[in-house]
Amino acid sequence: MNKKLGALALLGASAVVLAGCSGGGNDADPGAAETGDLTVWLVGTDTPDAARDYLKTTFEDENEGWTLTIEEKTWADTNEAYVAALSSNDAPDIVEVGNTQSQGFIAQGLFEDITDLKDELGGDDMLASFVTLGSEGDSLYAVPYYAGSRIVFYSSSITGDDIPATLTDYVAAGTALTTDTLSGIWAPGKDWYNALAFVWANGGEVAVEDGDSWDAQFSSPESIAGLEMLQDVYLNANVAPADSNEADPQVPFCAGEIGYLSAPSWVKWSILAPTDADNPGCPDTYGADLHAFPLPGMTAGEAAPVFAGGSNVAIAAKSDSKEMASAALKIILSEGYQSILAENGLIPALKSFASHLPDDEITQAAATATAASKSVPASPNWAEVESSLVIPDALVKIAQGNDVAPIAEELDKQIEAILNG
Repeated sequence: MNKKLGALALLGASAVVLAGCSGGGNDADPGAAETGDLTVWLVGTDTPDAARDYLKTTFEDENEGWTLTIEEKTWADTNEAYVAALSSNDAPDIVEVGNTQSQGFIAQGLFEDITDLKDELGGDDMLASFVTLGSEGDSLYAVPYYAGSRIVFYSSSITGDDIPATLTDYVAAGTALTTDTLSGIWAPGKDWYNALAFVWANGGEVAVEDGDSWDAQFSSPESIAGLEMLQDVYLNANVAPADSNEADPQVPFCAGEIGYLSAPSWVKWSILAPTDADNPGCPDTYGADLHAFPLPGMTAGEAAPVFAGGSNVAIAAKSDSKEMASAALKIILSEGYQSILAENGLIPALKSFASHLPDDEITQAAATATAASKSVPASPNWAEVESSLVIPDALVKIAQGNDVAPIAEELDKQIEAILNG
């Protein structure tokens, strides 16, 4: 699973053009050519070989005379290099991007409007938070590819077998477990991804659109309630340093220093890594009785809204084979293709395809959490908010015990200056 929960670097123009191998369609009549090559850019190794083979074989079988070429890119490519390639006359046809990157590409006019395909691609069955980030107004430009979500890991040898029913119960249970050397809830101060869940669960928001501008909401009464609950965790259920981040949480978990760990679902594999691996896990100790559940909401039986990361896919605005690209996109979001992703533990783009996920506790917890997930504000300037570090900086102050309200008010001013800049 890739580790891209949260925005990557801010998109920008580049003087260097990364060449793509676009299809052979007719510029005047996209997709009209009888033969051609369609190019799909996928990022990293997360897409299984079986899914890649399915896409290529199915597309070529259904479109005689056409070939489909998959090129593997890196997350470093998805910034300036992507912008340069998608702006060129040799653009790829379909690209995978991080879900929180989508707004930046849309704002630059680099993705094709695919609103007319929405129902064919899954309509309301698509993961809503990913659709939000792939849209501008009522127009759709990028659709979900797959997702991963934060879930709460625990070793029953430390916590016991009882699962907290509500977020309030979760905080109380974490507090009861905490000692000088054990964090009942692992909560490093710079981990803003997990912090958002406390705000959202209490009815707060990060920022909302108000006409043509954004109104930041961390200082709303609901958000303040969430931040105060989070401060309770920082001060009473946690011994992680206030100025630390969420990186490599399997290390303190495997040292027996964590009761509850809210982390991306793929952390399972870090915890279960062999003890002689370069980055060792603890499969024979705390990993031997590893369990997970969705972070509970304020009401029993409901999952808290959590931040979900993952990928979107889109058709390049400069693709010269848009009809064929539409055909390939339908295959990517089809049950046949998405079931392969699901069987490999990736949360599929359509909620109804979750039935193809492995029937194990951790994967099912991730699916439930993803279904309840929320997105960051759908603004092309959101990536700049992330790169500015104003949110983690504010959270560190809260974790240090400072008054929440003035910190939240200042944070709202900083976010509004960026989003409305």
